[in-house]
Amino acid sequence: MAERSSWENDDLTALRDLARSFCEKEIKPNIEKFIDQHHVDRDLWNKAGDLGLLCMSIPEEYGGGGGSFAHEAVLIEEQARIADSSWGASLHNGIVAHYLLAYGSEEQKKSWLPKMASGEAVGAIAMTEPGTGSDLQNVKTKAIQQGDEYVIDGSKTFITNGSQADLIIVVAKTDVSEGAKGISLILVEADREGFRRGRVLDKVGQRGQDTSELFFDGVRVPTSNLLGAQEGQGFVQLMQQLPQERLIIAVASVAGMESAVAQTIEYTKDRTAFGRPIFGFQNTKFKLAEAATETRIARVFVDDCITKHLDGKLDIPTVAMAKWWTSDRAMVVADECLQLFGGYGYMNEYPIARMWADNRVQKIYAGTNEIMKEIIARSL
Repeated sequence: MAERSSWENDDLTALRDLARSFCEKEIKPNIEKFIDQHHVDRDLWNKAGDLGLLCMSIPEEYGGGGGSFAHEAVLIEEQARIADSSWGASLHNGIVAHYLLAYGSEEQKKSWLPKMASGEAVGAIAMTEPGTGSDLQNVKTKAIQQGDEYVIDGSKTFITNGSQADLIIVVAKTDVSEGAKGISLILVEADREGFRRGRVLDKVGQRGQDTSELFFDGVRVPTSNLLGAQEGQGFVQLMQQLPQERLIIAVASVAGMESAVAQTIEYTKDRTAFGRPIFGFQNTKFKLAEAATETRIARVFVDDCITKHLDGKLDIPTVAMAKWWTSDRAMVVADECLQLFGGYGYMNEYPIARMWADNRVQKIYAGTNEIMKEIIARSL
C-alpha cells in the first residue's frame, strides 16, 4: 500500500513485515504446486502457527495472540498481495476460531483453540448444501439427539479447508419441524466414524484451495459438542458472525485491487508497443487512473469499516455495502487490468490471470451480492 491505513500502528507494521516475509517465502514459491495438488502443504499451517500467525485475534489464555481483527486484516492483505487464494487461513482465524470463542464452552475453547493457534488442528465451517445456498434456514442436514449423543446425517458442499479440516462446525437441524429456530451448530471431529470427505471441487478459480464435499452418515458426537448453551441458537449465531466474514472478503478484495493496479502499472511501463511504453497511450493512462481511483475509494471505505469493527460499531447494512461493492469493483478492476496485459493477461503464469479468476467467487460466497443488496434495502 502507498500509505499506512488509519487503523494501523507500529505493532501492526511490524506484524506486516513478518506476514509479508512468510507469504513471500512459504507461499509464493509454492503457488503453482498448491494449484496442481488442489491444497496447501499441511505443514504450512504448522509453520504459520510457529510464527504466531494463526488465531492472532484470540485471547492468549486460549493460545492465541491476544490481538484484534486488525491483526487478521494485515495477514489477509499480505496474502492477497501475492495473489494467493490457496491457504484458507482467513476462515480458520477470523471465522471458525471466533465461533468457538463466542459460543464455545470453556472445555471446547481450551480443547480446540490452542490446537488451532499452533496449526495442529485446521478448522472449517459447513453451512452450504447441494440444494441450499444462501437459504440457510432450510438446511437438510439433521442432528437428532439419541440419549447423550447427536446422530448427524446429511451432506455439505463448497467447504473451504474441507480436505484438511480436523474440526468442522456443522450447521444442522436439531428440530426438523422448525425453520431458523430449529438450527444448531455442532462440532464434528474429522476422525468420527461415518464422516467422510468427497472430492476436492474443480473450480474456475481458487484452484489451490481444498474446497470439498463433506458427508455425514450416522455420525455420532456427544451432546457436549453443541455450540452454545442450548439447541436452536445456530441461526442467530450465524447472523452474529457473518458480518466479520463479509468484512474479511472486503479486506481481501481491496488488497487484491491494490496489487492488481500496482502490477499493471509496472507491466505497462516496462512493455512497449509501436515504439513506446504501453503506459504512454492515453487509453492505458485513463484506465489505470480509473482503477486507481476506484481502489482508493474502496480502501478508504474498508479502512473506515475496520475502524468501526474494532470499536464494536460496524452495523450489518454497512458491512453488506462493503462486501458487495468491493467484491464487485475488484472484479471490474481485475478485468480492466487483465486487458492491459493483452494476451499475456490470459496466461495463468501471470498473477493477474489468477486474480481475475479467483476474484469472481467473492461476489457469491458469505451471502451473494444480491442478498447483500436485500440486506441494505431493508435498512433504507
